[in-house]
Amino acid sequence: MKAKPQTTAHISIKEYCFSKQELKGIVEASDFKWQFTWSFGKGMLFVKPPLGRALIEDSLLRFLLKRDYELEAGNEYKFTISAKF
Repeated sequence: MKAKPQTTAHISIKEYCFSKQELKGIVEASDFKWQFTWSFGKGMLFVKPPLGRALIEDSLLRFLLKRDYELEAGNEYKFTISAKF
């Protein structure tokens, strides 16, 4: 049986502002690196640069929603994406 493709994404939380209801950080997967802002009060995720954004956006949002109350500025996290890139 062939193993399913997967990529590990590494997240670094840079800023968590509860008054603005916003979380900022960096996510890296394979050779890609993005900056993101999650406006959890508005339910919106912004990912820059646009190159490869479609690869990470949905998986990153699912991770952020799942781990919402566990995330802290200055900490690093990781999750697995069911795709190879």
